Amino acid sequence: MKPVYLSILQKETGTRIKTLLKEKGYTVKDIQEAMGFEYPQAIYKWLSGNSLPTLDNFVILSRILNTRIEDILVIDEDIVFYLL
Repeated sequence: MKPVYLSILQKETGTRIKTLLKEKGYTVKDIQEAMGFEYPQAIYKWLSGNSLPTLDNFVILSRILNTRIEDILVIDEDIVFYLL
């Protein structure tokens, strides 16, 4: 099997997280409390696209938003899959 290359678009993923939070009626404070964060800075960094949640935080976020991690992530549209 040949390698699969993809790129997670950080800024666009942040925008998607922001959109999903708005659609579900959650605030940054709601997410902060649900994740047990003392401060909301990490969440603001996700929303601005300056960083991505860790894998465990992606799992928690997907459960809060009742969606799959794949539906939160924005992947580069120019992905070419090389399979056998």
